[in-house]
Order: sequence, then structure tokens, then C-alpha cells
Amino acid sequence: MSGWAMIGFCSFLAGAFACAVLGVWRYKDSGRPERMAALAALTATALWCVLAAANGPETLPAVYAESLRNLAWLFFIHRLCAIGTLGLALEKMRPLFAALALVGLLHPAAQLLAGPVSVGETSHSLIFHLAVMFRVLFLTGALVLLHNLYVSAGSDGGRRWSAAALAVMWVFDLNYYTVAYLTEGLPQGLGALRGAFTGLTAVLLAVPGSRQANQPLRPSRAVAFQSLSLLVIGAYLVIMVAAAQSFAWFGGGLVPLAQIGFVFASTVLALVILPSGRLRGWIKVTVAKHFFQHRYDYRAEWLRFTQTIGRGSAGGNGTGAPLEERAIQAVADITDSPAGLLLIPGEHGELTLAARWRWRTAEVPAEAMAPAARGFFERDGFIVDLDRLRAGAMHQGSEAIPEWMLAEERAWALVPLLHFERLVGVLVLARPAQERQFDWEDFDLLRVVGRQLASYLAEHAGQEALLDASRFDEFNRRIAFVMHDIKNLASQLSLLGRNAERHGENPEFRADMLVTVRNSADKLNALLARLSRYGGGALDRLEAIDPGVIAQGIVDARAGQHPVELVERQDCRAIGNRETLEQVLTHLVQNAIDASPPDRPVLLRVATAGLHCAIEVTDGGTGMSAEFVRSRLFKPFVSTKPGGFGIGAFEARELVRAMQGRLDVESREGLGSRFTVRLPIAAATGLYRPIDRKNPRIGYEPDGAASNESHEGKAA
Repeated sequence: MSGWAMIGFCSFLAGAFACAVLGVWRYKDSGRPERMAALAALTATALWCVLAAANGPETLPAVYAESLRNLAWLFFIHRLCAIGTLGLALEKMRPLFAALALVGLLHPAAQLLAGPVSVGETSHSLIFHLAVMFRVLFLTGALVLLHNLYVSAGSDGGRRWSAAALAVMWVFDLNYYTVAYLTEGLPQGLGALRGAFTGLTAVLLAVPGSRQANQPLRPSRAVAFQSLSLLVIGAYLVIMVAAAQSFAWFGGGLVPLAQIGFVFASTVLALVILPSGRLRGWIKVTVAKHFFQHRYDYRAEWLRFTQTIGRGSAGGNGTGAPLEERAIQAVADITDSPAGLLLIPGEHGELTLAARWRWRTAEVPAEAMAPAARGFFERDGFIVDLDRLRAGAMHQGSEAIPEWMLAEERAWALVPLLHFERLVGVLVLARPAQERQFDWEDFDLLRVVGRQLASYLAEHAGQEALLDASRFDEFNRRIAFVMHDIKNLASQLSLLGRNAERHGENPEFRADMLVTVRNSADKLNALLARLSRYGGGALDRLEAIDPGVIAQGIVDARAGQHPVELVERQDCRAIGNRETLEQVLTHLVQNAIDASPPDRPVLLRVATAGLHCAIEVTDGGTGMSAEFVRSRLFKPFVSTKPGGFGIGAFEARELVRAMQGRLDVESREGLGSRFTVRLPIAAATGLYRPIDRKNPRIGYEPDGAASNESHEGKAA
């Protein structure tokens, strides 16, 4: 047994098994009126598969069984058409049923006269051609009946699915006999697969018993368009075969020349017509008009719209199209427009050009539309068909449309973008390749899409406004830091001026005054140089410093102003920035002086605390409540001092964090406060890891520690 024969044997046995088991299981419900017709058809089909497997599909018993199978399925279709409302149209279809039954009976008679034809054998017999033609006619008529049944069944998913299942078997048979007619012999490969497709039909017929099959089967627009394309390709192939056969029948020496000329002409025609955008547009419009109830596939259009709007920068590198261009493309894709413009309201109510999409040739003036156009669109929300406006068929809004837009022949439609009845923009769509008139479906869809797009643009504008406000807030925050530091320097200079009135003749005081003025000037210059870094926590560099030296310098600078004492100074080298730490300690000492009575000293202490170097500033002043420390101390622009900016403590904490440290606070009302600056010691920097690995400036904790419990806001 050859390979194809073995495949055919297994294929027909599988088909017989499917018909005998799955088909009977599907139609075991005695309540279905077409049950007996289905059982008869499945029995005949199983009989045909058994005979084809035993003797071959080309033998006379198998041929007669095939005719019986076709007639049984024809009767099954008749029973389906007689159910429910379809029975009203059955009377008109009875002649077609009778004609098909007659053709189905003529085939075995012609096959009996022609005799058996083996698979793969060529036959030039006229009776063989007639027998095959009878099969083709029957199958074509049966597919027409199935199409009518499918369309007329409406929402009856069971009948529609049965029609689709039978179409699988008969479409394959139609291809089989068409190839047999053209090749004048039965194709061996296709013949071996007939049993498998018959079994597939039986399996599909068993599906309507499930609940999902009660849903109507509706192909998508993409499948319908591709199916139409396949039909066009099939028609082209049929024309090619017919032309080749015609040339062969005519004969003569001109046959090769005629064949070459036909192939050349058809190739040129295909290269000219098929790439045409106008032709593709015409095909899409024709399919939508004649094959579907609605022009648009709303699910597909909405998915494409959201995908276009949500598509940000290509690859996330900031090189993608901006939102305004994507907004034009999202609407233009719906109407097949090749280009578009986006106009947005200006400062004085006029509409100006905001973006172009594939429309570089449009000459748009600085004032694209007058302020009156904004009122027109906000009042009516009208979608303007510019072709009707040019033809004089529409007068609404004619006074709001500028002359340049009417003179631009590519301008096709205006779509207003309204958000809470406020005009966010106007889209100008270019004319599509396949011109058509707007209808109610276009207006409804564009109106909904325009409102959705307006919300995206309004949200984008709001985000831009928030970003600008954030930038101004950052700028104001930096200026506030500068003003706070300048205020501290001004306080020192004011105190120096008052002391100069009393001690101006003292040479030692004049020397100290010159040093203080020089240091203040240096601090002002350093402050201006670091202005761009305020609020971000960035420092020039972190290095090993001695906090004891810095603390001693602050104590010496306050000599004669207020009692400030360095009560302990251990040898401790920390990682930080000298100028930044001096700025932090100066602020903390000044705050301690302000909160303390004139006779009560401010105490400084520098010591090692584990893996940190701790610098403590302690005062015996008024102190703070636990609630104030927790919720208000480090909140910007909240101060308890008259005329204070309320950013000193916040700035000090941020600067300490920038040095990879931590600022702790302990305070009690009436007893005083203690601020502790903790910086990593230089000898143990390799044992530290950042708390926030994305931003190492946030702070450091000992490696291996479970957590870093901040003491900010912790009451003593």
C-alpha cells in the first residue's frame, strides 16, 4: 500500500468514527425536530467513509454512497430551513432543493456509464467530465443553500454553526472536483484528506450542544476583507486557467506568443492597480457598505485609537512623536485621512496652529481661525463638512471658517475637541484617497472620539501646568533658602555694628571685626555660588573632615555674643563637607541662642557614637512639644519665631542627608532641646550601604541592620 493510500485509509476510518460517535452524541436530544434527519445523514456519511476506506473512494459503491450522503445532508438542510420563521421562505426554496436532488441523482448514473477512474489516472472521457461537472454543480448549489441558511438564521447560533460545519466539508469537495475537472483526473493527495475533513465536519456539528455555540458566529471585518481578497485572487486564477485553456484549444503557432502577452499584460495591470491607495480605499468602502450593517468596527477602531494615543516615545528615549501629532493620527486613521492639522486656542481666543501630521504644504496663517470660531464650536459642537460648505449646501458656521481653509483643497473636515463644553482644539482632516460623503455614523463616531481626545489634551495641559508650578516652587524654595541664610548673616552684621559703637576704639575688636566681615563676605559669595544646588542636596564633594575643629570655630565666632561652650571634643573623623556642616551647625547654634535666656549657655559636644560621629547642640531654652517636633518642625514655611521663614530646620535636615547623615531631635517644653547631627565616621564608610539604593543621598545605615529607625520627631 502506497503512502497516500495509507493516509486515505486512516483518514476515512477517522471520519467514520467521528460521524458514528460524535454526531450521535450531539443529536441524542429527542426534542430537536431535525434529529432524525441528522442521524440519517451521519449514518450515510459513516457508510461512505467505511466503503471508501475498504475499497477506495473511486469505486462505484463508494461513489453511490457519496451521492446518498449528499442527498441525506440536503434533506437535513431542508429540515433546518423548515424550523421557525425560516419556514416562510421554504416554499420559494423548494425548486432549488428539487433541482439539486436531481443533479445529485444524475452523478451516479453518469459515473456508471463512465466506469471507475483510479486516483491519479487521467481520463479524457466526456462522460467523466459530465460526472465531475454534476458534482461541481451540486456542491455549488448546496453552498448557496448553506449561505442562505446562515444569513436567515439570524441569532440562532445552532443553525448558523451547522451551516458553517457543512460548508467545511463541501468547500473541500468543491476544490477536489474542480481540480479533477481541470486536471482530467482525481487528485490523489486531496482525495486522501477527504475523510479527515468529513470527520472535522462531524466534530463541528457536535459543538452546537454547548452553550457557547448559541452565540451568533460573526466574522470580523479583517477576516471579511481578507476573504474578499482571497475571492479576488481565486477569480484571477480562474481567469488565468480559462485563458490558458482557451489558448490551448485554439492551437497554432501563436499560442506561446499569446500566453506571454497575456502574462505580461496581467502583470503590468496588477503592478499599476494593486498598490493604488484609491483602489484599497474603494475596496474597504465597498466591503463596509455591502457586507456590514455598520461602517466602522468600533472595537477595532477604539483599540487602535487608544494604542495610538498611548504610544509614547519610541523605545522610551524621548524621540517619539508628541501627543499633539499622535492625536491627529488617531482621528485620521479612523477616517482614512492621510494628513491633518491641530489648532488650539491662543491667549486672546483665536485658534493657532499647534501641530501638523504629514501635512507640510498647508499654509496656515498666524491666526488660523478668528475668536468667533471658538464660540461657534463651543455652542454647537458642530462637525464641519468642508466639501458641503464649498458647494453651498451648508451655511451653518460659514462665517467662522476662514478663507485659507476653504481654498485648501485637501481640507476635508473640521472636528471640534470639547472638554466640559470648552474648546480644547480643532482637528483639520485631509481628504482621503477614496472620497465619500459624511453620514450619521461618521458624525457620531467623530463627536465621541473628539470628546475623548479633548480629555487627553486637557489632562496633558494640566500636567504641563503642574510641572511649571513645580519648577517655580523649586525656584522659590531655593530663594527662600538664600533669604534665610542672608538673614542670619544680616543678624551677625547688625550685632557687629552695635558692638562697634561701643568697642570701636579697641584694636582687638577691630581685628575681630575685620575677620567677621571677611568671613561674612566669603559666605555670601559661597552662598551665591551654591544657589543652584539648594533644595537638591547635591554637594561638590564628600571628604574626611574633623567636626571638632568646625565646632570650635563656631564657639570662637560667638565669643562676646552669647555663652557657647564646647564641653567635649573627642577625636572623630567623619565623612562630610566642611562648608555644609559649618552652615548646619551655625543655624542650629543660632536657633539655640534665640531660644535660650541670655545667661544660659549653649553646649556643643563632639563624640563617637558607634559607627557615627555625633555633634550635639543643646540649649536650656523654651523647648518644643512632641506634636510640634513630629508634625511641624521640619515642615517648610512654618515658624514659631516672629519674622522667621520656617525653613531653617528643614534646610538643615536636607543638608545633613546630603552628607549621608541623619539629624535627630530631642526636646521638652520648658527644659530645652538637643539636636544631634550624625555623620558616618571615615574609618567605617565601607561598612555602610544606602537606605535608598536609587538615591544614595537619602541617608546611610550600617550594613546588615534590619532597619534605620529615625529619631526625628522623637520626644525626650
